Amino acid sequence: MQRRATHSVVSRRLVLAGGVAVTVTGLASCGSSEAPVDDEGRVRIRFATDWRAQAEHGGFYQALASGAYERRGLNVQIIQGGPGVNVPQLLASGAVELGMGSNSFIPLNLVAEGAPVKAVAAFFQKDPQVLIAHPDPDLTGIADLVGRPFLLADASITAFWIWLKAKYGFTDDQVRKYNFNPAPFLADERAVQQGYLTSEPYTIEKEAGFEPRVFLLADEGYPSYATMVMSPDGFARDNAAALRSFIAASAEGWRDYIRGDPAAANALIRKANPEMTQDILDQARTKLSENGIVDSGDAALYGLGAMTADRWRAFFDVTSQANVYPADLRWRDAFTDEFLPGRG
Repeated sequence: MQRRATHSVVSRRLVLAGGVAVTVTGLASCGSSEAPVDDEGRVRIRFATDWRAQAEHGGFYQALASGAYERRGLNVQIIQGGPGVNVPQLLASGAVELGMGSNSFIPLNLVAEGAPVKAVAAFFQKDPQVLIAHPDPDLTGIADLVGRPFLLADASITAFWIWLKAKYGFTDDQVRKYNFNPAPFLADERAVQQGYLTSEPYTIEKEAGFEPRVFLLADEGYPSYATMVMSPDGFARDNAAALRSFIAASAEGWRDYIRGDPAAANALIRKANPEMTQDILDQARTKLSENGIVDSGDAALYGLGAMTADRWRAFFDVTSQANVYPADLRWRDAFTDEFLPGRG
């Protein structure tokens, strides 16, 4: 069960890293009416996550468990993701009011499609994508991985591999196919495997009996945000107060989940996702906290959920220079900070 739950996290990251297929027509019809209210006058918001319930969603479940949403006049329902679930399509169809964006590619892909959806908050200042190597005292940074074989999924080759090549001069002939099985990595002491901070390192340590060398891309400059809240422009326009309240409550939830007692949120997570185990939750939350995934970077300066134009420009620059996006793409349309606490 632990392996299945951990493997699910990896699958989520690999599927979503490579982009999102969405029709502009569908997203153009995203609701422009006010959100419904319940019998007690609370605004109903359905929020779609990018995968099954896990520690990486802990702040949202904490806000739900603690009543942070309810105190702000919201009736929030968290809709779990999973295989075959496409968050932008849920937004397009009006099946949810808000959705989660896993990385900075997703909002920019929506801009490229001409879709009226923006990132309105980023609760992971660091994308938890990592590279994993065998223990080796000579490895002091990612630059030391030159010439080694990289086990990468197809989606990753069109995502963070672009940044790695631009920054370190790695070449495509280093790439080997990654099929979500650690056996090829374990069999080759020079191999480098992609992973997720809260997932593969834990699995490898438990199954192989050694602590792998882990390089968090964000700590070496990878500029992608993660765990973003995405909103259709129509919803944001017609429900500005509710959107601000959702972001403020989510920020409170993430603060309490990382710095306080996560028990209430973890109980909701395990109820929603019975495959999740307490040991996976505990180690994931510890890594989120110890590595400043939530509260470093822009969040340390401007508050949880913060985004800046400088970070978005840095991400766009490296991806457009690699011809992922045209140089004249309106990258600023990918995000807005007007609904963050203290703004507007």
